[in-house]
Amino acid sequence: MNTMLRKSVLAIAGLTVAGGLAAGPLNHTDTTTNTSTATVAQATKPDTAKLIPHGVQGNQSHIDLNAEQVANTKAIIAATKKTGMDERAAVVSIATALQESKLENLGHLGDRNDHDSQGLFQQRPSSGWGTVEQITDPEYSTTAFLKGLKQVDGWQNMPLTEAAQTVQVSAYPFHYAQWEQQAADLVAEHWNS
Repeated sequence: MNTMLRKSVLAIAGLTVAGGLAAGPLNHTDTTTNTSTATVAQATKPDTAKLIPHGVQGNQSHIDLNAEQVANTKAIIAATKKTGMDERAAVVSIATALQESKLENLGHLGDRNDHDSQGLFQQRPSSGWGTVEQITDPEYSTTAFLKGLKQVDGWQNMPLTEAAQTVQVSAYPFHYAQWEQQAADLVAEHWNS
């Protein structure tokens, strides 16, 4: 993206934040597997090309998830479905939450807190994302993030890190990209579970 276009996108993002978003964000083969069962299971998984339409950008990070993090992943997917958005929206959401909180529903961290950021998406009550109780509720916080994502014109055609950054307005805008593969894998695994 050229510099002028990037500045325009960031300026629009800034206006969005100032004008509304911040004020209320809208090869292993298992020889024991029955192939007919494997075919049916595989057919119900989301298409990888739809999950990562631009390919991953940069080195990818990965963390092992505990039961709480898996539950939060499933909550993000459920909220995404409830809003009527697709698997790609879930990938963007999960990658964002992986970067912001490692899929942990964080409360106030004292001196380690970034202002008053809390929850899966590190949303701020002072920026209009909701009350502490709301933004630490996985369904609410995901719905708030997705409401912001819907306001990003053409988010479906943007690389993940640009779509996430336009909503989040992070000091580290390119860090979201490192979680795209794990987010896509989680959506593929849990979308139909």
